[in-house]
Amino acid sequence: MDGGVCATLGGTMAQGTESINSDYKDWEWSADAGERARLLQSPSVETMPKSGESQGNGLGATSALGAVFIVVNAALGAGLLNFPAAFSIAGGVAAGIALQMCMLIFIIGGLVILAYCSQASNERTYQEVVWAVCGKVPGVLCEVAIAVYTFGTCIAFLIIIGDQEDKIIAALVTEPEEGGSSRWYTDRKFTISITAFLLILPLSIPKEIGFQKYASSLSVIGTWYVTAVIIIKYIWPDKELVPVEIPTSPSTWTAVFNAMPTICFGFQCHVSSVPVFNSMKQPEVKTWGAVVTVAMVIALFVYTGTGVCGFLTFGAGVEQDVLMSYPSNDIPVALARAFIILCVLTSYPILHFCGRAVLEGLWLRYTGVTVEEDVVRERRRRLLQTISWFLLTLLLALFIPDIGKVISVIGGLAACFIFVFPGLCLIQAKLSEIQETRAISWWAQVSYGVFMVTIGAFIFGQTTANAIFVDLTA
Repeated sequence: MDGGVCATLGGTMAQGTESINSDYKDWEWSADAGERARLLQSPSVETMPKSGESQGNGLGATSALGAVFIVVNAALGAGLLNFPAAFSIAGGVAAGIALQMCMLIFIIGGLVILAYCSQASNERTYQEVVWAVCGKVPGVLCEVAIAVYTFGTCIAFLIIIGDQEDKIIAALVTEPEEGGSSRWYTDRKFTISITAFLLILPLSIPKEIGFQKYASSLSVIGTWYVTAVIIIKYIWPDKELVPVEIPTSPSTWTAVFNAMPTICFGFQCHVSSVPVFNSMKQPEVKTWGAVVTVAMVIALFVYTGTGVCGFLTFGAGVEQDVLMSYPSNDIPVALARAFIILCVLTSYPILHFCGRAVLEGLWLRYTGVTVEEDVVRERRRRLLQTISWFLLTLLLALFIPDIGKVISVIGGLAACFIFVFPGLCLIQAKLSEIQETRAISWWAQVSYGVFMVTIGAFIFGQTTANAIFVDLTA
């Protein structure tokens, strides 16, 4: 999950070729507007401006090992809190692990496809690759999907803050409640609001987010600590932690698919992968394949460890946010809650910046206004966008307290980033090749792309329909 994935562009291209699809110019795309619309990068990636002189010189500064760390960091995040519940929904440990393993093949494949298409199109961000390879309509849909995804993730972050603060306050306020009413300053809506206004809003207003680039290290420490606590609590459980029924098989065959949004939300690092690839010293597809394979295996172990141990600790009674299942007075878990709150506080402004940058890029492209002509009104529009975004996400977080309902919606969009857009890019890239005869490998790659689009569309449709008709109407 992209919790800390925005900064300036990363690296330069290893190979320079013309864009595949000329429709990329349909909206009078300007270089200035493009520079403003670049987004969803890893904050650990230092970059250089895109220029014809720098292309092909391999000026990226990130080593293969560094790229592994960045990709792992982009994948791991607060989404791991929902994996125990996903294992419960899927029908147990065997079903949960099998589902992850099957999806991991396509997750890695999508990352490799994006690198291949990035080289072919000479573009360095996810949405630019989709624009260049697939054309205007998929490009616009991709940017809208990124904006909605980041918006939904910001809502999820606020809900996580509320969940963890509830438990921390419950441990601190030990006086019994009188008449069934709690103190006003312990009310969930108040604690979320005061935290958001005092800490998140000031961090979201600045034009640039370079000062938050080191927050990614904090996120890594926090997620690893949470995983360690959950595993240790399973090995040496407290007496009061007695699991209820532990499912060993799915209740229905469709129940397995209901766990997919959480898995997609957790492993989704594809949007930030393209600039990471281009920041490498040797941005080669073969090397990148090894990098993402190692990174995804590491993420798999973290998510599996969290999911299995958290699920076996609480069984079918595990909460959507696994930390909510532990007692309020557990000190190691309380520290894990503090870590998660700190991670989310630094991640929200980054995700908001990503969404704001997409909206800004769409606005500049639609109006045909260059950065130089629009600089006077930029600050006013940025303040309006930021305040509107902040208030809407806060309002929805206050009245949708169940994080599972939010993830069920944005998890479907994550499936689009993992399956649909990479599949479309692969199909279009292969169809654009000029060949007199189509080799078996060509047909195999096109078929693989079609299958990715199909399975991605199925996951998106199934999870979205389930979210609308089951979760949101419940």
